[in-house]
Amino acid sequence: MEMRIPDEEKKLERQLCFAVYATAHAFTRTYKPILDRLGLTYPQYLVMLVLWERSELSVKAIGEQLDLDSGTLSPLLKRLEQNGLINRRRDVEDERQVIVSLTAKGEDLKGELDSVMMAIGEAIGCSLEDMASLRDRLHALRANLSAAA
Repeated sequence: MEMRIPDEEKKLERQLCFAVYATAHAFTRTYKPILDRLGLTYPQYLVMLVLWERSELSVKAIGEQLDLDSGTLSPLLKRLEQNGLINRRRDVEDERQVIVSLTAKGEDLKGELDSVMMAIGEAIGCSLEDMASLRDRLHALRANLSAAA
């Protein structure tokens, strides 16, 4: 006997993919005024998070960590460099690689991370444990989707 999905579950608001999509947009909208104070866009903030963990990385490594191609990443890096937050230079051992490092100004901006995270945590309105659980479930979902692709 073939399983049928109830019509109610076929509606847009019942789709998991739409819930994730709409939530991603809500996150971006919530981050915007917070990050505007720092002079960062959301994608730039993600790049800075990566660099605050490891102050120097290749463009390729940053792209892999954020799942961004170089065509998307290069303009972000250019703007961050224009704003004095990062430096880009060719790797002396491999001229094809571009190394990205934080400037002192970029390192100093890390001091704002607590206030950004507190503001987002307040907007989310759930406990650290709830956020950790949700994050872990989303990571598992992403891993399953990547494996299926």
